Amino acid sequence: MEKRLSRNEVPVEATWRLEDLFETQDAWEAALSKIQADVPNVTKYRGKLHEGARMLLGVLIAQEELLVRVYQAHAYAHLHLSVDSTNPNYQTDAARMGDIGASIMTAMTFIRSEILSLPDGTIEAYLEEEPELAPFRKTLLDLLAKKPHQLSPETESALASLSEVLESPFRIYKRGKLSDMSFDSVEDAGGSTRPVSFALYENKYEMSSDTTLRRNAYASFSSTLREYQNTFAETYATQVKKQVIMSRLRGYESVTHMMLEPQDVSLEMYHNILDIIQAELAPHMRCYAKLKQRELGLEQMRFCDLKAPLDADFSPSITFDEAGKLVQDALQVLGTEYSDIMGEAFTERWIDYADNVGKSTGAFCSSIYGAHSYVLVSWADNMRGAFTLAHEVGHAGHFMLAGRYQRFVNTRPSLYFIEAPSTMNELLLAEHIVKQSDDKRMKRWVIAQLLNTYYHNFVTHLLEGELQRRVYDLAMQDVPMNAKKLNDLKGEVLSQFWGDAVELDEDAKMTWMRQPHYYMSLYPYTYAAGLTASTAAAQLIKEQGQPAVDRWLEALKAGGTLSPLELMKLAGVDMSGPEPIRSAVAYVGSLVDQLEQLFEAE
Repeated sequence: MEKRLSRNEVPVEATWRLEDLFETQDAWEAALSKIQADVPNVTKYRGKLHEGARMLLGVLIAQEELLVRVYQAHAYAHLHLSVDSTNPNYQTDAARMGDIGASIMTAMTFIRSEILSLPDGTIEAYLEEEPELAPFRKTLLDLLAKKPHQLSPETESALASLSEVLESPFRIYKRGKLSDMSFDSVEDAGGSTRPVSFALYENKYEMSSDTTLRRNAYASFSSTLREYQNTFAETYATQVKKQVIMSRLRGYESVTHMMLEPQDVSLEMYHNILDIIQAELAPHMRCYAKLKQRELGLEQMRFCDLKAPLDADFSPSITFDEAGKLVQDALQVLGTEYSDIMGEAFTERWIDYADNVGKSTGAFCSSIYGAHSYVLVSWADNMRGAFTLAHEVGHAGHFMLAGRYQRFVNTRPSLYFIEAPSTMNELLLAEHIVKQSDDKRMKRWVIAQLLNTYYHNFVTHLLEGELQRRVYDLAMQDVPMNAKKLNDLKGEVLSQFWGDAVELDEDAKMTWMRQPHYYMSLYPYTYAAGLTASTAAAQLIKEQGQPAVDRWLEALKAGGTLSPLELMKLAGVDMSGPEPIRSAVAYVGSLVDQLEQLFEAE
């Protein structure tokens, strides 16, 4: 039977090099001590922000400098934990970092409170008076917009001191998922025994062409989820209740209004993504599901079959090194500066691709200002992994450029834009592979991979967003959440989207337990927003070439200096109305049509 490795058994070249952040554990400890000792560099400004623009500039620079160091130290602890959540030392370090971070944030709450307590017009006058405040303009004006929702300085300080406790639902979810869950091994079609884990199921077995293995792994996976459903439901319900209470304390119209505010997104933009894609994409995806059922010779198209490869005999295997070269070649179109960043990512161990016990599931990119990005994936030697890799290094390229051209306070754009650079890379990879081959079978395979990208963002994450919308609507009515309620809601969302094209069993209803995004505010729907924008921008690159590439790079370099609508307009895409959404959905429909025609032509 295959054996999952422990962290100390994986080859070092498959791991990321955290020594780039801190050479040793002792260096990290020393940095923590220095950070704590330097908090007075910020707090010495307490009670003085009314004294003038130079005083405000001083505290903002001191705060920024300290936060850069805090986030570097935080990243070191949490990146360690993300690759081995079973390690008690990593657990301790992450908890320590959380406590220290909370205490520092508490100490700095006076900045927000004092800025918002200044007489109307003061900040605007400071901005006119002091040119060096210009980089902080957007941050300051965004903060002023939140003035109606500011609580007393004492309350804000108390909430900040409780931040580690308030974030505990997410930590409990991750600890249960990554440290405590175990799954029964299963047999494949050949009678071989296979181990099951979160990473193996989601990165490998769910996409297996072996129907026996795919369905057996799904049964094992779901059996363990069922054992945890009540605990996870209570954890998520606590998260939702916390957000609802906070929205009421701060006087927001609803919890949704509160969570959309930092995204700089209107209710109309939010609902457009959820409503239009679900209504107009569902018919195309039902056709796609039926095509898969027919081509795979399945008596029933079950929920666990949706990611099965359409052409089981043509599912190219690829090593991590081969995928890295392929991705880098595909992204050459974005120019030398971007390509150089990609080269560093793949040669300087920015990427942790090992699969080991205790490692975080899925994939993510963590970009640390003043250092570099770190990418986590679990490599399974399949070509779908190349698209995941392209996606995550898309985040890395974005934030490395933003960090290069913007100061720390202006690096991160709205979540509404955050997934555009990552999905752009997936589209460029698909285009590159098609150009390399005239093989109709390869073209068919690439279209299927593109549909996987749209499935991931326009179906998986979008339906997460729809579940969130329903949960928050009910929470605002004080309807309690439990496992049965969440299962029923998820079942309704899936059923309304898939209709009779997919057989939805009871296990499908537990899909809400699989993703961490529910603990990340209104994050899930933004995947669809980002892919909508990148679909339009990729088409412009295809049609216009270098001018469109230049506009795209300018949007990446702008970081968080612009609103999401302004960023997308900079890239040539107007997301203020429904047209780009409808156009992207129509493009997905054209991909399904092409795929059907290619199979019928055999």
